[in-house]
Amino acid sequence: MKILLDENIDIRFKTYLTAKGFEVFTVKEMKWNGLSNGTLLQLIKENKFDCWIVVDKNIPHQQNTTKIPCQIIVLDVHRNTLKHLIAFVADIADVVKQASDKTVVVIKRS
Repeated sequence: MKILLDENIDIRFKTYLTAKGFEVFTVKEMKWNGLSNGTLLQLIKENKFDCWIVVDKNIPHQQNTTKIPCQIIVLDVHRNTLKHLIAFVADIADVVKQASDKTVVVIKRS
């Protein structure tokens, strides 16, 4: 499973997902910083990513979800810090393993 972490996600979060066996890249590593979501989606398709993880809760409303090239996981996190993101690791692993391709899944922690 090839995953892209959006640029608003702490790059240290990558290690928690790679420990679960995923192949993870960051927008920064790919040198895609500052690109629009539409451009990112095109690059995600061209580079054969299976999943894009974001914290932008507006993604499902901004993009035509019937034409997305991969699964998008939106983390509905109270504070976008590594401490708060770590709580999502198990949920992300479950969603990636269970969900079908090209869906948008919002994960919320209470």
